[in-house]
Amino acid sequence: MVTIDGDVVRVSHPDGRTEEHGIGSPEAFRILSRLWLRSGWDMKQVYSFTWLGRPMIQLPEDMVRLQEVIYRVAPDVLVETGVAHGGALIFYASLFHAMDKGRVIGVDVEIRPHNRQAIEAHRLAPWITLIEGDSVGETVVGQVRETIGAGERVMVCLDSNHTRDHVLRELECYAPLVTPGSYIVAMDGIMGELQGAPRTQPDWSWNNPRQAALDFVASHPDFVIEEPEFAFNEGSVTEWVTYWPGGFIRRLS
Repeated sequence: MVTIDGDVVRVSHPDGRTEEHGIGSPEAFRILSRLWLRSGWDMKQVYSFTWLGRPMIQLPEDMVRLQEVIYRVAPDVLVETGVAHGGALIFYASLFHAMDKGRVIGVDVEIRPHNRQAIEAHRLAPWITLIEGDSVGETVVGQVRETIGAGERVMVCLDSNHTRDHVLRELECYAPLVTPGSYIVAMDGIMGELQGAPRTQPDWSWNNPRQAALDFVASHPDFVIEEPEFAFNEGSVTEWVTYWPGGFIRRLS
């Protein structure tokens, strides 16, 4: 149990132990962040944001941190599996427009007509290519590969079906496209930390993207799970507040 008493965060453990942390300490920040993430999941907080007019079902901190990585890596192509309303695609496209470099490929097993229409009518549509079909299907993977030119720098974000097996298949399919020094991101590993929360399943403790990432790097020594360093930090926070724990997989060679 966690209680807040003025400037003290108190944690009471089942075995009777109690720990106390000043509210401005890294430990308290970590505890309160985890509670906030869980409360936000229950409240469906991430379903309340848009980017340039399109719903973007992501935690804002994750997207700001991802923007830092995109700016540093400067990919020519960003591939995202999972389109939904298209807000993330518009987010990436706006970055590439501002950077005067890059484009985004969105892959989804079903792009609903109203979402396709809204994305294709958006002013940033010239930076976006849509591919409809199974993200791990041979035809779709081939289509993605054909859109990438020789020597182009590639980054990939996986945000479609979040089961361990599907994400692992996506990692096997798309990791070879990732440029050394760039990343493939397995999103929504927070599933493994949400046992008992609304809209969850009992097997999420292992059936999640984070487990897929762990299993993938265990058999691919040229990839490593590595949370990118903060691009700027004059505070005491050293960890991301994220829905994507253990999700950043960097290609070494």
